[in-house]
Amino acid sequence: MTSAPALRVAHEPAGEIDLGAAERAAGDLLRALGISTDSESLRGTPGRMARAYAELFTPRPFDLTTFPNDEGYDELVLARSIPVRSVCEHHLLPFVGTAHVGYLPGERILGLSKLARVVEHFSCRPQVQERLTKQVADWLCEHLRPQGVGVVVEAEHTCMTLRGVQATGSSTVTSTLLGTLRSDARSRQEFFSLTGVNA
Repeated sequence: MTSAPALRVAHEPAGEIDLGAAERAAGDLLRALGISTDSESLRGTPGRMARAYAELFTPRPFDLTTFPNDEGYDELVLARSIPVRSVCEHHLLPFVGTAHVGYLPGERILGLSKLARVVEHFSCRPQVQERLTKQVADWLCEHLRPQGVGVVVEAEHTCMTLRGVQATGSSTVTSTLLGTLRSDARSRQEFFSLTGVNA
């Protein structure tokens, strides 16, 4: 029996990355905000800003490896506390937290590290947490074809804690449930119980 080929997952940027142009734009932004970049400590800041945002917006490619579910395992598989690092698309300020991603296997099971890779794949771009949560769940449902998928993301948004309302210590929780984890109350409760989220 031959194994299914791994799916190569890579982010396709909307355009070419031009670090020189980004550095010039970052310098213009700082100067427009009244921040001089003439000092030794700030001279390299526009370049560092450009490289930092390029890194934040570029997920690492990976191979989606799956394996036959030979034993017919039909209980929940859950990866908890996957680090989330993204950037709010409204202010380009970071939001950070954790994701809990689970699924009820169908015919195939997933290499566990790939759950974290999928979260990273959709986090590395300007985002809103609601969309991120749904994208991870929908993508796993499409490519893994499990009986059900559940994703919970808990994050602190610096656009809300460092500016504006300055709600220090607040966090936002979003969830997406698909398949059996949405339709079956016991499966849904088990998922939320294992994630530590009160449903």
